[in-house]
Amino acid sequence: MSDNQENATQLIQAANDALTDGMVERLATTGGNALEVLDLLNDDDTRDAVITILERLTEIHRSGALDTFFELLTLAHGARSALTDSMVERLVVWMETMISNVANEHLAEFAGDTVDAMHDAAVETAQDKATGGLMSTLSMLSKPETQQALKFLMTFAAKMQKNATDSQGNTITNG
Repeated sequence: MSDNQENATQLIQAANDALTDGMVERLATTGGNALEVLDLLNDDDTRDAVITILERLTEIHRSGALDTFFELLTLAHGARSALTDSMVERLVVWMETMISNVANEHLAEFAGDTVDAMHDAAVETAQDKATGGLMSTLSMLSKPETQQALKFLMTFAAKMQKNATDSQGNTITNG
């Protein structure tokens, strides 16, 4: 017997002597579980799914998205750990207030009317061919509906400006 074979035999004998019955049982259970997982890969659909997952994981790793995902996960965990019960309670109250202020019948109706008006205007203007030129613009400005629309836009802008300034004329900023 060569030295390599004798060394291997001694190594196997030493490992055999060092293993307890509990260790052998755990190794057998782990080996059995590993073989079950490998057996699942015999199914074509399962194998394709695992390969697809590994390919996608490689793609998101190469693009840096995997790092971003784990950074986001760490941020979410940190935020969850930092939140106190009173902060969560205030956040829920704020969300309820926002929902009740925004989610009402009048605002929904206004949003629907706005979408309908924008759609109708887009369809109507798409059908009209613009002739262009200064005279065409002056002709359009002489129409009462154009003047009324411009007056509406100017009044709207003035009201927005008024709402965005305080009594001394200073612009109100959030923050």
